[in-house]
Amino acid sequence: MGIEDFGGGQTPESDVLVVTTNDVPGFQVQQVIGEVFGLTVRSRHLGSQIGAGLKSMIGGELKGLTKTLVETRNQAMERLVEQARARGANAVLMFRFDVTEAMDGAAEVCAYGTAAVIARTET
Repeated sequence: MGIEDFGGGQTPESDVLVVTTNDVPGFQVQQVIGEVFGLTVRSRHLGSQIGAGLKSMIGGELKGLTKTLVETRNQAMERLVEQARARGANAVLMFRFDVTEAMDGAAEVCAYGTAAVIARTET
């Protein structure tokens, strides 16, 4: 597996900027739309659970589970961006992830932040 299997985030072509900060240098917040979130719940398949159980006895990274979590976070982020876009935002400020166990073997991943309309400041 290459590094691309373990990363995430936006593509440069995205029309909705997502940042973890309160503001964006060079931009002014024109309108705060409000909270937006993207949610997904995923369970591990049986083979993954067995492999993870065996690997946890030996030690080391559980690469299959890591890849699944990355895919899950990316899906939650895509849903967040879709919701922000649908509400008229071109940015999501204060972006965060929250991960909880929904039930045995399943993870709930919530991507959330504040939808806003931002504009480049004149210099």
